[in-house]
Amino acid sequence: MSAPGMPARSAAAQLLHGVLHDGSMISELIDSKDGPLRDLPPSARARAQSLALSTLRNLAPLDIVLDQFLNKSPPLKVRNALRLSANEMLVEGVAVHAAVDAAVRLVRESRKLQHLSGLTNAVARRVAEHGPEIWADMDPQELPAWMGKPIESAYGEDALQGIESAHAKGAPLDLTLRKSADAEKLAKELDAEILPTGSLRLQKPGQVSTMAGYDDGLWWVQDAAAAMPVQLLGNVKGKRVLDLCAAPGGKTMQLAAGGAEVTAVDISKDRLVRVTENLKRTKLTAKVIASDIVRWAPDKPVDMILLDAPCSATGTIRRHPDLPFGKSGDLKPILRLQQKLLSRAFDWLKPGGIIVYCTCSLLPSEGEDQITKFLQNHDNAKQLPANTNLPDLPTEWMSSDGGLRLRPDFWSERGGMDGFYATIIEKGDLTE
Repeated sequence: MSAPGMPARSAAAQLLHGVLHDGSMISELIDSKDGPLRDLPPSARARAQSLALSTLRNLAPLDIVLDQFLNKSPPLKVRNALRLSANEMLVEGVAVHAAVDAAVRLVRESRKLQHLSGLTNAVARRVAEHGPEIWADMDPQELPAWMGKPIESAYGEDALQGIESAHAKGAPLDLTLRKSADAEKLAKELDAEILPTGSLRLQKPGQVSTMAGYDDGLWWVQDAAAAMPVQLLGNVKGKRVLDLCAAPGGKTMQLAAGGAEVTAVDISKDRLVRVTENLKRTKLTAKVIASDIVRWAPDKPVDMILLDAPCSATGTIRRHPDLPFGKSGDLKPILRLQQKLLSRAFDWLKPGGIIVYCTCSLLPSEGEDQITKFLQNHDNAKQLPANTNLPDLPTEWMSSDGGLRLRPDFWSERGGMDGFYATIIEKGDLTE
């Protein structure tokens, strides 16, 4: 029988190995039927995931601490055991004896590494004794150059440091409500804050499926920033709306809750299963189609389109600290795909219809620059200000082109938000 907490720690070590050795994304490992979380109960799954993410979020500073007590770099699995142990002690405040014992047990799980259990014990104990003093002077983990340089160029050094600080802290849990009238009641039941944008925010959530309102479908998990692009569309009641690249479905549910006739399209059948499940749980209706929109087309023009284009996902780094390790920084293929999808989707609009193009990216090359190119090539396209349907939108949330530009360092006192770019484009009649 394993020691308390060890199955979760062992799974966390496997998640780290998958990211750092195999180049996998944690989301892929979590969703895999053969992944390290497959046999764990919900509480252990949640612990394994949170421990791995926290360790990745602080990986470079943790390595600096560990290297103070290592004469040479140990095998990756030993280093990962020490990283997890150091993170538990220095970041999470786990009891020293439990964190040290866990590191030793993780190393002993591999017969080939058992001879290094003594080294592991010694290093972990030195981290426990001397690590807190070193840790107190540590700066947040820096973003890789392919992310950091364009972010600093676009927003400045202070913004870059703020984004790196947000990355180190992680993200609270935000909920979008099926009915805004339920906000005060649910906020009280969930001990949540009602954000100015209408989302609920929980700083210390429990297991999602056991929270008040989950079984009744009164809300769904969605970062406050991710809920904003739908709001740019304005009143969607009775409108035919396409939600393109729709999974995981938060925006689909927003549109359905607003009374739209929604068709949600995504290339991934597996991810659409979750969309369908959430629609059923929230008692909302949408037509769900698994297809590649490069080849798919609607049967007739529509009133509105939401295109949440595939992107680098750099705006979600608070929740996905594995991004710097799983992405190469080569954006050329994704930039070409974004242009292709936007041009194709625009053709499906009725004259006078609007499309909201959005990406969860902090990089202007995937946002403002894409729209500049698109407008140059489409004479019947007109960009509308992001505050067209949101008159109270803070001016600092608007980019120079009039789009919505959100960053993780916004609302820092509240826990930040995802990075997003979104803009409204109206389709006019072509004139000779």
